[in-house]
Amino acid sequence: RGRQPLRADLPRERVVIPAPTQCPCCGSDRLSKLGESVTETLEVIPRQFKVIQTVREKFTCRDCERITQPPAPFHPIARGRAGPWLLSTILCDKFLQHLPLNRQSDAFAREGIDLDTSTLADWVGACTATLAPLTTLIRAHVLAAQRLHADDTTVPVLAKGRTVTGRLWNYVRDDHPFGGTAPPAVWFRYSRDRKGEHPTDHLTGWTGILQSDAYAGYNTLAKPGRQPAPVVSAGCWAHGRRGLFKIAEKDKAPLAIEAVGRIDTIFEAERTINGTPPEHRLAVRQTDIAPLVDDLFDWMRECCRRMSTKNPVAQAMNYFLRRADTFTRFLTDGRICLTNNAAERALRGIALGRKAWLFAGSDRGGERAAAMYSLIVTARLNDVDPQAWLADVLARINDIPNPRLHELLPWHWKAHQQVHNTIAA
Repeated sequence: RGRQPLRADLPRERVVIPAPTQCPCCGSDRLSKLGESVTETLEVIPRQFKVIQTVREKFTCRDCERITQPPAPFHPIARGRAGPWLLSTILCDKFLQHLPLNRQSDAFAREGIDLDTSTLADWVGACTATLAPLTTLIRAHVLAAQRLHADDTTVPVLAKGRTVTGRLWNYVRDDHPFGGTAPPAVWFRYSRDRKGEHPTDHLTGWTGILQSDAYAGYNTLAKPGRQPAPVVSAGCWAHGRRGLFKIAEKDKAPLAIEAVGRIDTIFEAERTINGTPPEHRLAVRQTDIAPLVDDLFDWMRECCRRMSTKNPVAQAMNYFLRRADTFTRFLTDGRICLTNNAAERALRGIALGRKAWLFAGSDRGGERAAAMYSLIVTARLNDVDPQAWLADVLARINDIPNPRLHELLPWHWKAHQQVHNTIAA
């Protein structure tokens, strides 16, 4: 495609190379400008720090001798010296760019700013507490959905002389695949282990469709008699396909290759109805996709009857066959997705971050991480710059009344910014 031009809205600094005063060929000084060639180079200006002095002048009344002074403004952190943009930078560097606090402290030191790692950790904790009302609103928005994606990932947690394997759970609301208008959001929770009691506790009082992998901890939610109603489980075709794909790629097993091809045909048919209303999705699935699924399961059963149960291909196929009811549930409800990829995408940043920050310092650190990931990942799902959003929210949240806190949620904030920019233009 060729080199793309640099953004037109970036500031330009014009550097003109001195032109010759005489012709290098004949020595004449009768030179006339014919034109110019401009080469653009992208450069960066190192970040700058400044100290904002908030001055509150005191006045005394000459008549009654009463002293008056404007009230002190709210700060993102009580008795703290950090401004909202500095705090949002620290939060995004840690949870979005996967830069541990000790490395951030070293970077500040190289720029002449002395910020100890413990100070940064205290600021992160204070910001988490300040933003807790928004985390609560995101949780309520997620649990108001009729369908959720659920998944979890490991997070090493520092213990006495060793690390233990904690868990970060996420619950994603994304109605866009079936034409829903509700904004997407994700709610994270932390736990010290992977016991099935955790998703049961997280989803207490919620009922609807839960899309997940085959983790047995979700089974309690679908048991008859659960109040207010059993959760409807839906399987993830991407998980099932993954096992067959690995065998097909590594061992070139013909049956695995054919199985992947059949599943891909179902995926191709599903892509044509992505984003359409549930009714249309259901109609297309029943007429076009259901025969493909029936043929696939019949073929898998016939293949498994001719193979040993210890055969890797048979085991990968049995992952589908043992859970045929959950894998075929999308054929009866247009709101259900074919995969649980929405939850896996929301966990991608944590998987990348583990390579940088290695472990959480404590259970409290894990809980803070879950809260901050809920905010930052939700902002990204709504195409909102997390750093700009957090800076604005931290500057305003202490001044805004509780009934208006919802205005700070990423999707409302984005709409307000767009209106503001339009008026300014």
